[in-house]
Amino acid sequence: MTGMRSGLVILTALLWSGSAAVAQQAGKPCAGDIKTLCAGIQPGEGRIKSCIKSHLTDLSPACEERLLTVAVAGKVCKADVAKLCAGIVPGTGGIRACIKSHMAELSDPCKDTMSQTAAGRKILGGDL
Repeated sequence: MTGMRSGLVILTALLWSGSAAVAQQAGKPCAGDIKTLCAGIQPGEGRIKSCIKSHLTDLSPACEERLLTVAVAGKVCKADVAKLCAGIVPGTGGIRACIKSHMAELSDPCKDTMSQTAAGRKILGGDL
């Protein structure tokens, strides 16, 4: 019985480590975009954030989805959503589509929040 129990412990540990790897990849959907779009950019002093900000319309679907979630749910982008997407019913996906189509018109604070998220920095104040 002890051998069986230790086998279960090992199996559980392996499953958890695999789940952690998948969760880690899912938590960084913009890493590939940064590697591709910002190749050669030296990290630090906001350079990666600036690079992503200049490429907001060139992002992969996974990264774009993450940033749209930040824009739609975040406090910083609330005024942009109200201004650019007035009259769109929440919960239908219309607001996400609206923000996506108005990416170039977003305010700098909203773009900064999205860029910070893409660069892997936590946003304070409940903006995620």
